[in-house]
Amino acid sequence: MKLKHFSYHNAYWFTLTFENGEVKDTDLEGLIGHHVALDALNTARIDSNWGCLEFKEGMVDIEPKTLYEYAKCHEIRTVAA
Repeated sequence: MKLKHFSYHNAYWFTLTFENGEVKDTDLEGLIGHHVALDALNTARIDSNWGCLEFKEGMVDIEPKTLYEYAKCHEIRTVAA
């Protein structure tokens, strides 16, 4: 399940859009917090061949399947007021 698009919000909160059209808002701190500091989150990019989310010029990457499974289990849900 390749990553097609992402938006970075704040801290480790990302909105991720996968190739199946699913959109997940998730906090990635538990997945990448030990490897990517807050000030390096702006280096995020998608590897166009693999669909990985990469940081720090590819020094840190998340396999699409891992990213998808993590996002499904750690989705940020907002409650309508």
